[in-house]
Amino acid sequence: MPSIWCAASSDSEEKTLVEVALRPIEDADLDGLFDQMRDPESVRMAAFTAKDPDDRAAFDAHMAKIRTTHGTTLRAVIGDGKLVGSISSFIMEGDTEITYWIDRSVWGQGIASRALALLLDAVEVRPLYARAASDNVGSLRVLQKAGFTIIGTEVAYANARDAEIEETILRLT
Repeated sequence: MPSIWCAASSDSEEKTLVEVALRPIEDADLDGLFDQMRDPESVRMAAFTAKDPDDRAAFDAHMAKIRTTHGTTLRAVIGDGKLVGSISSFIMEGDTEITYWIDRSVWGQGIASRALALLLDAVEVRPLYARAASDNVGSLRVLQKAGFTIIGTEVAYANARDAEIEETILRLT
């Protein structure tokens, strides 16, 4: 399993190394991922989420579908041996897009950047696209550090905010 070490800082600003790796999603990961994807602050930040993050049946049906969809690469993000999120590439209207979800408890530790670097090594399709709520500065920074460039914005309905908001569209060539 390829992995990358990244520097992380705690509240005390002491630097530690976090090993980040990707592996296929296992059935045992589903409870943890469901819990992560229900965190209210994370849901608000992601904005474009499931209609009801607490609907376990809908979550299970969605995961079953994407785990078997041709053209989708779905991986668990592992930080120091612990499940800390998921990352995937998928085909939407003929374009390959990426998405990721990182547990809020490890935000700011470079894990999303490392996970994205690993996924980009594994997924050779280019161009790749990504989308993020325009006020999700952290995700936009992760994507731009990985080489994605902003190609536009659009207004779309965000379930998590029950409103139309601006979404930034990015491309990696």
